[in-house]
Amino acid sequence: MDVNEAIVKTLELIGVDHIFGGTGQVNGSMLLALKKSKQIKTIIIRDEQGASFMACGYSMFSDKLGVCFATGGPGEFNLFSGLAVAYSDSLPVLAISGYTSKPDRGKGALNEDTGLNRTPDGPKMFNATTKKSWIIEDPDSTCDILEEAINLAYEGRPGPVHIHVPKNITIAKVNNFREIKLKVKPVLPQQEKIDQAVEILAKSIRDGLQIMALIGYGTIRSHAQKEVLDFLERFQIPFATTMDAKGIISENHPLALGVYGTSGDPGANRYFEDAGVIVAIGNSFAQNATFGFKSDLYKGKTLIHINIDPHEIDKVYKADCGIVSDAKPAILEISERLSKKIGNILPKKIRKQFWYDLPIEYSGKKIHPALLVKEMSRNLPKDAIVLGDAGSHMLWLNCYLHLTQNQSYQNPGSFGPMASHVDAAIGVKCALPDKYVICGCGDGAYQMAGFELMTAVQYNIPVTWVIFNNGEFNVIKKFLLNLFGEEAFMQFQNPDFVMYAQACGAQGFRVTRLEDFEPAFKKALDSNRPTLIDVVVESEVYPPFALGKV
Repeated sequence: MDVNEAIVKTLELIGVDHIFGGTGQVNGSMLLALKKSKQIKTIIIRDEQGASFMACGYSMFSDKLGVCFATGGPGEFNLFSGLAVAYSDSLPVLAISGYTSKPDRGKGALNEDTGLNRTPDGPKMFNATTKKSWIIEDPDSTCDILEEAINLAYEGRPGPVHIHVPKNITIAKVNNFREIKLKVKPVLPQQEKIDQAVEILAKSIRDGLQIMALIGYGTIRSHAQKEVLDFLERFQIPFATTMDAKGIISENHPLALGVYGTSGDPGANRYFEDAGVIVAIGNSFAQNATFGFKSDLYKGKTLIHINIDPHEIDKVYKADCGIVSDAKPAILEISERLSKKIGNILPKKIRKQFWYDLPIEYSGKKIHPALLVKEMSRNLPKDAIVLGDAGSHMLWLNCYLHLTQNQSYQNPGSFGPMASHVDAAIGVKCALPDKYVICGCGDGAYQMAGFELMTAVQYNIPVTWVIFNNGEFNVIKKFLLNLFGEEAFMQFQNPDFVMYAQACGAQGFRVTRLEDFEPAFKKALDSNRPTLIDVVVESEVYPPFALGKV
């Protein structure tokens, strides 16, 4: 068994069934090993950046390891955007790329990035964009490195790792192949921190203080939905979510307030203002969830912050009780101990106000983006996954999707590159083939990555992309207008997306009237084919954003 075959066999043994990558001379022999695999479906992309985004999507709502690969030098450098997303968004991803053979290093070999003699320093760049990067110099170290890398990808706060495989090592014999051991253990809370949280909550409940839970994506990664819901219902604690945890609990739940933050639901934002205690579960206080890191946001409030990453505690706001832990065991212990101190609590009635329920005053001729999203919401299948790419459409989706049937929503996190979720949708569908996967994207974002539609067609990956077509970078335009009173270079021309879809072998629809969206959307979902729905939307309206700022 050579190094390539050992890598592929290891990925098979840990349950990987899709891998995303590009071809090249330095890693070409790996393709032959992948060709022999009966378990792993290899998706060859049009651009390696797409492979890294797809690997992120593959791990986003599953426990599977996202895997992407590329040739050395220019190919692997295209992986950086996706690895940065995985790093900031806590996604377990393994990147594998070629590397210059040791005898050729420093000589300016094809695709060399050793950092020697004026070549780019790939190892330094990957170490700066992942949890750790390795070079396999000895074929007999292959399994040891794979074991360390994959465990590290899952350990603590998940994230990306990377392995360089030199060209001359790829086909070298591995004499000691073994099945790697996954030794990932949950991060458990310190008991004194649990006791502290219980005392704060018990006293707050007895004193009649307004308590609010703020639920983040870490709750999804921890599979803590049931434990969190039991906790909220047992103690009648109203809750809001961050953008990337939207839908984790039905937004029709009696205690649901919607999304909190700069483009949050009015009811959630208002309830937060009056709350005396905030229980933040698996979130990192991102810019959009804190009104631009408002310094006095938690003034006068008691903050209990649960996060798997110790660096997140006190990073933005000083916690009165900071608990370093997976969300599930922390909430389970708090709930069990608090139940011994607090008796039954009567159901709580709260004043709700979702953007979804508020009237939209509009008399324009083009489709209002909010009305489009509401139409999507009404026709969204149970268990569906909606991804919003970066841009104003992401905010429209955040405000006007109403998720009530175990549906999920995810947007690009703090790193937030455009086009990331255009491609990530393909990875999500590969990981969860039984779920409908829909990407809401801007026309600008789609054109940065839309050539991967050919990838979806070639491998029959039925994703539906709903393109918000307004011919401009809408949210950036609003930002410039707010700050400077003028904008520049925001408009662009679009192709005929329907003709493009058809040329690629996909399905395409153009929608210019709101009443035509539902039949197009249903046809797209029923067809089980990659589909573009080009919806012409109004450009002179802007999503809800606190204080009118972007």
